[in-house]
Amino acid sequence: MDTSIFKYGELPEFKKFTPEIISIQFPEVLKKIAEDFENIEKNLSNYLINNDLSWENVINPLNEVNEILRWSWGVISHLNAVNNSESLREIYSKFLPEIISFSNKFGQSKIIYNSLVKLKETNNFDQIKNRILDKEILEMQHRGISLQKNDQEEFNKISEKLGKLSTDFSNNVLDATNKWFLILNKKSEVDGLPERVLELMAFSAHNHLKKDEEVDIKNGPWKLSLDIPTYTSYMTYATDRNLREKLYKAFVSRASQGEKNNSPIIEEILSLRTKQANLLGYKSWAELSLSTKMAKEIKNVENLLEELREPAFKTAKIELETLNKFSKANGFSESQNIEPWDISYWSELLRKEKLNLDQESLRPWFPLNDVLKGLFKLSEKLFEIQVVEATDEAPLWNDDVLFFNILNKEDKKIASFYLDPYSRPESKRGGAWMDECLNKNNIGKKTLPVAYLVCNQTPPSKDKPSLMSFEEVQTLFHEFGHGLQHMLTTVNLPQAAGINNVEWDAVELPSQFMENWCFHKNTLLNIAKHYKTGEKLSDENFEKLLKNRTFNCGMATLRQLHFAITDLRLHSSIDKNEGKTADEIRREISKQTTVIEPIQEDQFLCCFSHIFAGGYSAGYYSYKWAEVLSADAFSMFEEADLENSEDLKLIGKKFKDTILSLGGSLPPLDIFKLFRGREPQTDSLIRHLGLSGAT
Repeated sequence: MDTSIFKYGELPEFKKFTPEIISIQFPEVLKKIAEDFENIEKNLSNYLINNDLSWENVINPLNEVNEILRWSWGVISHLNAVNNSESLREIYSKFLPEIISFSNKFGQSKIIYNSLVKLKETNNFDQIKNRILDKEILEMQHRGISLQKNDQEEFNKISEKLGKLSTDFSNNVLDATNKWFLILNKKSEVDGLPERVLELMAFSAHNHLKKDEEVDIKNGPWKLSLDIPTYTSYMTYATDRNLREKLYKAFVSRASQGEKNNSPIIEEILSLRTKQANLLGYKSWAELSLSTKMAKEIKNVENLLEELREPAFKTAKIELETLNKFSKANGFSESQNIEPWDISYWSELLRKEKLNLDQESLRPWFPLNDVLKGLFKLSEKLFEIQVVEATDEAPLWNDDVLFFNILNKEDKKIASFYLDPYSRPESKRGGAWMDECLNKNNIGKKTLPVAYLVCNQTPPSKDKPSLMSFEEVQTLFHEFGHGLQHMLTTVNLPQAAGINNVEWDAVELPSQFMENWCFHKNTLLNIAKHYKTGEKLSDENFEKLLKNRTFNCGMATLRQLHFAITDLRLHSSIDKNEGKTADEIRREISKQTTVIEPIQEDQFLCCFSHIFAGGYSAGYYSYKWAEVLSADAFSMFEEADLENSEDLKLIGKKFKDTILSLGGSLPPLDIFKLFRGREPQTDSLIRHLGLSGAT
């Protein structure tokens, strides 16, 4: 009887993946993969000698062994992100060097490389297969296949070191976020906070202090911490300016002091990445990174960012001026200037006055279940699918997790996904993401695509469901967009199905496209029903949300551009960066990309996990690059008529049959042109962002 928990091709039985069992069984998985790999190399040697290479005997076995490794390590990585514990973290760190070593071994096999090159030279494949082969060959070159022995050894050491540094970076951020807190006992310290936030903080204090008496929401104590739902709410609503300042300084200085200081890690990561890029013959890490992206060259990215920066900077300056005047007119003393910890607070008050919009008061209209129903209904209309809950069919890692199947118009199951919606700061990393559990595969063990969709929204309380902020609604739509591209793929070759083989800067297109529907009246009014009364959101409130989309849009856009330009510069302008720390470079850039320069304590780079512990290094610009594509794609629906159901279905089908279905089978520009009929243009995005008046 097979007692292994590592059953590739099936849904993982998460509860069985304990650190103890992983440490016993995972080495067996790695041993088997190593044996399979050796056999593949032996077979390929024979095929090369006999000139008998084919797609079936080269690509398919390689795909199978890669998928088994991806699935097995993927479960461990997933649990490390959503169910983190000291013991699991140790296991993850213990095996990470072996995974990197495997990756390099695969990527540096001369036999595999020669087989791929020969296969391409001696066959007349179609465009999809050629694209897959080109990508595989380039990837192997990027893993050091063409390097001399000494350089290759150095390259491998750097890869292992970078893997460890990324994990350390991520753990330091998690630890610093969890370590800082204040127990508040005075009512004045929580003045202005909505009941929902007081409840969250009171329960948090109760759990922390392990008190026997009942939780007292009205009288405290309350725990103030750095998890995103608490932090953003406190910065937005709390009247206590001193505490806001303290909280802000703690947040922006996370992981920048003591043993958990990420500053030296950042410098080492940047230095090692540059070395690795140089070994491969590139001037910089950015040049290496862009060689596999849609943008292709650094100057193309710089041009796009500048095209957006100029109107955003002008708009942001006007917004800050407005905020300053408003604060002075409402009790802020003449001698005081708006500081970073005042922006969210005064913006919220201005929003209430200018738009008469109290975002917090709209939460009751967005209970999670209704938002999901509306999202699924929209997807059914646009993409001819049906989403059916099937939580009791799947093993889960936490009781809050939901599971759904996706059926096509013939009621046949074509995909599934997990949704892990709520914030769990003690064990789950912040942010929101989509990841692959299973890929679509018609070769060997046939599998349907299964996605992980992970959010960090406000959890339900004792007597209320999870009531979402409008921003959390957008985040859910965003991640579902990623999931759709993974799940609705019609490409039969696993290497190009779903998000596989899609250039990094085009992969955000479907996710950002879905966010646009949050501002479509019919869609939103079908979603938004009061959780108690069932009353629909009023037209008036919808109009306010629409206006709110462009409220302080200059500052919001500038913030994203600040991150993107900093990322690109850190990874590209080696000559300009010489001798300056990453923080000094960021502060230089801030002169053109912020309207309030970062304070001394602001060490934001120390928790910029996207580029130092995620996959966005020299790629953070992708959000804006893909936003151009998604805004332009959505404008096709706008040009037709958003209220014409038949038109929506026709264009929705076209979107599904091109952008969602074709995945990485063709270059993203070709797929975009198949959908839109032309190349992308920036004017739709500038209009959506509300920046047109500033140009």
